[in-house]
Amino acid sequence: MALKFSTVPSNAKQPLSPFTVSVSDEQIEEFRTLVRLSKIAPPTYEGSQEDRRLGLPTAWLANAKEELQRFDWREAEKHINGFPQFTREIEGLTVHFVALFSEKEDAKPIVFLHGWPGSFLEFLPLLSLFSDKYEPNTLPYHLIVPSLPGYAFSSGPPVDKDFNGKDIARVVNKLMIDLGFGAGYIAQGGDVGSRVGRNLGLYHDSCKAVHLNFLGLGKAPPQAKEEKLSAVQEQGAKRREWFGIYGTGYYYMHATRPSTIGHILSTNPVALLTWLGEKFLDWPDNDYPIPLQTILKEVALYWFTETFPRSIYTYRELYPPPALHPSVTPEGYIHKPFGFSYFPQEIMPSPRSWVEATGNLVFWKEHEKGGHFAALERPQDIADDIVEFVEQVWPTL
Repeated sequence: MALKFSTVPSNAKQPLSPFTVSVSDEQIEEFRTLVRLSKIAPPTYEGSQEDRRLGLPTAWLANAKEELQRFDWREAEKHINGFPQFTREIEGLTVHFVALFSEKEDAKPIVFLHGWPGSFLEFLPLLSLFSDKYEPNTLPYHLIVPSLPGYAFSSGPPVDKDFNGKDIARVVNKLMIDLGFGAGYIAQGGDVGSRVGRNLGLYHDSCKAVHLNFLGLGKAPPQAKEEKLSAVQEQGAKRREWFGIYGTGYYYMHATRPSTIGHILSTNPVALLTWLGEKFLDWPDNDYPIPLQTILKEVALYWFTETFPRSIYTYRELYPPPALHPSVTPEGYIHKPFGFSYFPQEIMPSPRSWVEATGNLVFWKEHEKGGHFAALERPQDIADDIVEFVEQVWPTL
C-alpha cells in the first residue's frame, strides 16, 4: 500500500496537515436519492446512435445511472485513503494534494498537474507503480499531485476577483517551495495542467524543467517549421480534425457561459454524469477505454466536492478570439528544458514541429497508442517518460 510513504519531508515548512477523505452518510444518502429520482430523456433518433456521433447514447446513460445508484463511495474512499494526502494553506486557499515523499536526500521532486474533467485521481495508478517498485528509502523521486484550486478537496478560486492559470501556477509553486523544494523541481501536466506547467516554467525560477503531454493547438503556430508527419502523427491529424468539428461544443459553453452550465450541472448527479461521461468515453484511445467504475468515481468526487462549477474558470482565458494560446506567443516560449510525450488519440494532438515551436524541446517520445487521459490509459508510459526526461535533464539543471 502507498501508505508506507506517509513521511513528510524534513525540510517542509509547517503546518502541513494530513488529510483523509470522509463524506458524510447524509451526503451519500442524498446523492443516491437524487440519482434515483433523476429522469432520463425520452427516446430520440440522436440518442439511439451508439457511435456517439450525435452525443451520449441513451442506452449507455440508462445503464450508467443504474450503476451510479449502486456505486459504493465508501470503497472509493478506502482506495483514495490508501495514498498519503495532505493540505496546506496558501494565499487563503486550502490546497489538497497526494504525495509519495522519498527518504533519499537526493530525491528529485516532480509535481503532476491534472486537467478537466479529471482530478488527482488520474495519477493514482502512476503513484501505485512507483509505490509497488520502491520503498521510501529507495524512491528516487518526490511525487506530488495537487488538486488544482477549484478541484476536489482544494478551495475554489476567489469569488470577488478573477483568477486564472498564472494564479494557479503561483499557488502550486508556493506549495512546492513550502514542501522544501524551492531549490528545484520539475513539472508534468496534461490538459489544463499543461498550461499550468507552462506557466510554472515561464514565471517561476524553482521550476527547472517542464514535461507535457498536451499542447492544445488547433492549427500550427506561426513559427512552426514544415515537416513530414510520421504515420502516427498522421493519425493524430485526423483525430484533431474530428475534434475540431464534433468535439468542441462543451468548450464554448465553459468559456462563454460558465455560470449557467455550472448551475445546471449542480442540480442533478445524472446531469453531471452525462456531461462528464461523454468526455470519458470520447477522449481516450478506443483501445484503452476508461472503465465505467472509474468514470463513476470521478463523477461522485465531482459531486461530493461541488467541483464542476468551481473548476471551469480557466476556459475563459482563451476566449473570445483572437485570444492567443500562450504557447504561440514569444513570451510563452519555454526556454528551460522541455519534454513532450505524444499520444495520437489525444483530442488535439500536436506534431513535433508545433511542440518545438513552443519551447526548448530536448525530449520527445512518440507513442503509437493512447489518448487524452494518458495517466489513466497508459500510466506506465507516462511513468517511463517522466523518469527518462528527469534523468536526462536533472544533471544539467
